[in-house]
Amino acid sequence: MKKQFAFTDSELKAFRENGYAGPIRIYDPQEMKETYKAIRAEIFDRSHAVYDLDHASLLAGYDRHLDIDFFSKHIMRREIIDKVEGILGPNLLCWRSEMFPKYPGDEGTDWHQADTFGHASGRPQVVWTTNEQFGGAITVWTAITDCPKEVGCLRFIPGTHEEMFYDESKEMRYTPEQVNKLEKNGQKSGFFGYDYRNLQKDPNWVPDDSKAVSMEMQAGECVIFWSTLMHSSYPNVTSNRTRLGFTARYVPTSVRVYPGTDTIEEYGSTLSLKNYGVVLVSGTDEYQHNRVLSRNMRGLEFSRAMAS
Repeated sequence: MKKQFAFTDSELKAFRENGYAGPIRIYDPQEMKETYKAIRAEIFDRSHAVYDLDHASLLAGYDRHLDIDFFSKHIMRREIIDKVEGILGPNLLCWRSEMFPKYPGDEGTDWHQADTFGHASGRPQVVWTTNEQFGGAITVWTAITDCPKEVGCLRFIPGTHEEMFYDESKEMRYTPEQVNKLEKNGQKSGFFGYDYRNLQKDPNWVPDDSKAVSMEMQAGECVIFWSTLMHSSYPNVTSNRTRLGFTARYVPTSVRVYPGTDTIEEYGSTLSLKNYGVVLVSGTDEYQHNRVLSRNMRGLEFSRAMAS
């Protein structure tokens, strides 16, 4: 039986060709704005977060679906899951979420792709163990605030998700002093203290952004895309408006997450994965590759330890 919010056949065909779909309405814009007001205090409260970090760390926005109720429910909304099931199949994990604020004057994010998500450390964070056509993950990027071009909306180059132009195993040096200093085509454009161009397989290759599509969204809308799709964002050129996006990243249960490590190393920080677990958002976890974390009235607990 077709799920209520599933892609139509033509929508799924377009997604497979282009690598993205959106904007897609998940919440009424006013509802999203009121929700943001209600949860702002929780976002700044890290007392129940799974990582011991201060707010200055670029990793402080990781995996807040594990301690903030709204995001815990959001990653499992049928408006999202029905569509992702149509892409990846019925058995799904949410392996990471991230918050992406862009403050007034912040640089744009340079063109990039993510396959293993090892771009910051050179160590794969997701490994597909079966013979699927694609690697990477499905990213659902939800606008918590309005995201027009001037505050830094996303950009995509359609159809680029089937070929990786970057080698994520290459070294990319973390240089935070370069933030808001790099300029490309007259715009501030970096990658959170890294220069993503260092990972190019061909150092002379230049992304063809003449084909780029801008993804302006209202609060409460999302875009769904392959992480291997070439994507970037504009700078925030306003003086008084902050853009906030929330991403949830999904993979099939066959994928191994953070294989062979108990830490995350990127953006100048090292995180312990002691309290981390994936969340089973749909179907069954027949592979049991990863620790599964669930929430109940007692808080966070592992519903199954990682298989040996």
